[in-house]
Amino acid sequence: MGDKKAMVLVADGTEEMEAVIVIDVLRRAGVNVTVAGVEGDKPITCSRQVKIVPDADIATALQSGPYDAIVLPGGMQGAKTFAKASVVKDILSEQNQAQRIVGAICAAPIALKAHGLCLGKSLTSYPAVKPELEGYNYSEAKVVKDGNLITSQGPGTAFDFALALVEALFDKEKRDEVAKPMLI
Repeated sequence: MGDKKAMVLVADGTEEMEAVIVIDVLRRAGVNVTVAGVEGDKPITCSRQVKIVPDADIATALQSGPYDAIVLPGGMQGAKTFAKASVVKDILSEQNQAQRIVGAICAAPIALKAHGLCLGKSLTSYPAVKPELEGYNYSEAKVVKDGNLITSQGPGTAFDFALALVEALFDKEKRDEVAKPMLI
């Protein structure tokens, strides 16, 4: 794997498509991805009952930081766990202050709001959580990039989101290189 590192957070109720597509696409790009369990290193049960085994619990994963990108997949239950976890607030605050990439898809932007992060920036989310995102410049676009913040709407936009992360970590050429063999 390359020099770029990303941490993808997971918790019970995480949307599995969003998590796995992001992990897969980033790894195809050569990013060293750590899947970090917010609730420990035991297998999590995703929103559609798929089980994912984190590489490490979040505290252990943080020992390998800093990360070029920290990504929060959606899934309402998982997003609510991210929103309640003080460790998530701490790592996202530090990530944002350092101007490193913060990614959130589907319902996950509610965790940004809960932790008072990136207020005033443009973002998007799963349409049903839009009312919970006052204080942001809301967009209906599939993927929104505002500085170091990259957000997306949901499972159907997960490939676009993952490729936007690749482009932000590398460049458009790398994005195209990763997308082509996936027929995107």
